[in-house]
Amino acid sequence: MNLPNLFTLLRLLLTPVVAWAIATRRPVLALWLFAAAALTDYLDGAAARWMHLRTSAGEKLDPIADKCLLSGVFLAQAVAGLVPWWFVAVVFGRDLYILLAAGILLLTTPIRQFPPSIWGKVSTCVQIGTAIVWMGKSIWNFWALNALAAAGLWICTGFTLGSGIHYTWHGVQKVRQLPGRSH
Repeated sequence: MNLPNLFTLLRLLLTPVVAWAIATRRPVLALWLFAAAALTDYLDGAAARWMHLRTSAGEKLDPIADKCLLSGVFLAQAVAGLVPWWFVAVVFGRDLYILLAAGILLLTTPIRQFPPSIWGKVSTCVQIGTAIVWMGKSIWNFWALNALAAAGLWICTGFTLGSGIHYTWHGVQKVRQLPGRSH
C-alpha cells in the first residue's frame, strides 16, 4: 500500500457515500463529496508519477475506482430522477462492453495488458464534468446551467461511445499484431 493507492481506495470508499447523498436529495453534500472523490483521481496519478510509485495493483484499481464512482453517481442521479435512464444505460453499457471484451481477450489470447487510452481518459474527465454540472443543476436551477447540463449530456454520450469505439479499434489492432494472425 502506498500514497497513490490510498487515494484510489479513498475514491472507492467515497463512492457509496456520494451515491447516498444524491439519492437522499442532499445535493450540496453530494457535490462536495464528489469533488473530493474526483480530486483523488487527479492526486493518485500525480503522486504515482511524482513519487515514482506506479504499481500493478494501482494500474488495475484506478480504472475500477473511476468506473465505480462515475457509474454509482449516474445511477444515483437516475434513481433521483436527475438524469435520464438512457444515459445511465450508455455509461454502463460501454463499461460492461469493455469488461466483456477484455475478458474475451484474456481467455482467448496471450494479451494481458489493457492500458487506458487517451480517449478513455478524456471520456472520464468529460463524465466527471457532466456529473458536476448535473449536481450543480440540482442546487442552482437557472437557465444557463440547465442548457449546459442538457448539452453536456449529449457531449458526454459522444465521448463515452467514442472511447468505446476507440478501445474496440485498439483491441482489434492488438489481436492483429499477434504472431500467427493475418494482417
